[in-house]
Amino acid sequence: MQTTAKIGILILLVIFLVPVVAAEDANDWYTKAQNAASTHDYTDAVTYYNNAIALNPTFDSAMAGEAVSLNALGQYSQALSFANQALAIRSSATALGAQADALFYLGQYNEAIGAYQNYTQIVYNQYSAYCNLAYSYAQENESAQALASYSQCTNLNQSDPMVYNQIGLLYMANGQYANALTAFSSATALTISNAQIWNNKGEALAALGRYQDAMDCFNTALTIDPTYAAAQANKQAAMGKGQLIIASNTPAPTLAPWYLGGIAPTTVTPTTIATPNVTETEQTVVQTTTVPPTTTATVVVTRTTYSPMSLFPVLAGLAAAAVILNRAGKDKNR
Repeated sequence: MQTTAKIGILILLVIFLVPVVAAEDANDWYTKAQNAASTHDYTDAVTYYNNAIALNPTFDSAMAGEAVSLNALGQYSQALSFANQALAIRSSATALGAQADALFYLGQYNEAIGAYQNYTQIVYNQYSAYCNLAYSYAQENESAQALASYSQCTNLNQSDPMVYNQIGLLYMANGQYANALTAFSSATALTISNAQIWNNKGEALAALGRYQDAMDCFNTALTIDPTYAAAQANKQAAMGKGQLIIASNTPAPTLAPWYLGGIAPTTVTPTTIATPNVTETEQTVVQTTTVPPTTTATVVVTRTTYSPMSLFPVLAGLAAAAVILNRAGKDKNR
């Protein structure tokens, strides 16, 4: 009975004293989240970021990363909340970019202007930030600032036809039709399948009195989209102007009622989702064109302190206990 009690005590000591394997800590969850975000698995990334934040409530890098992933999921209000929380702890390029993007997609253009200004003071080479800043200026009727930002945008990326389309619309709104035509021509040089751009180019030509060239553009737009009502109306107006010019041999003193494809930009310039690295010294940019809205992901936070105890240390401890008891028994028999 005495020996059995000793064995029991030793077993208990082994169970309590054998080291257990620590479970994933906040940094582990953060790394998992970063990896998920880098493969565009944003739903899992949000879950992992939440796990990291649950273990470390001041983990600003995890908050910023979650804001980026929530933006990618179209959950802009939540993204803004996490970005603001991160910035309240520490300013970082990732948090600033996520804040600006969230404000932009929420349509809070005045606030987005300030956010993008802060972001572009740190990150100089992300063209979409300048494009979105320019669009925000345009929505606030600040044309000069919008054109300046669009210039920075096209300096970094000259291959986006919609950016040139937006520039052309701004010039049209300011009555600068020659500059508008140059911008629309840059856009049509990059794409031949966008009816809106061809229609807008035709409007610039018509405003300059080049009605036959305008007709060609409207016809191109209607070839792409035969149901495009604006191009149909513009074609009819251009035909009337052309007949008037032939009859009088002089341009009409007033412009036809052109149906602009939207003086204010009508399409949102695609933005980029910046996935922060673990060290957060630079950003890996993942280009997205459409950010579809989704329902809020159900986040299950697993706040485990320890993982199940490893069997090998236990067996080693029991073996050691058995050796000790065996020696004690021999000593007693002597």
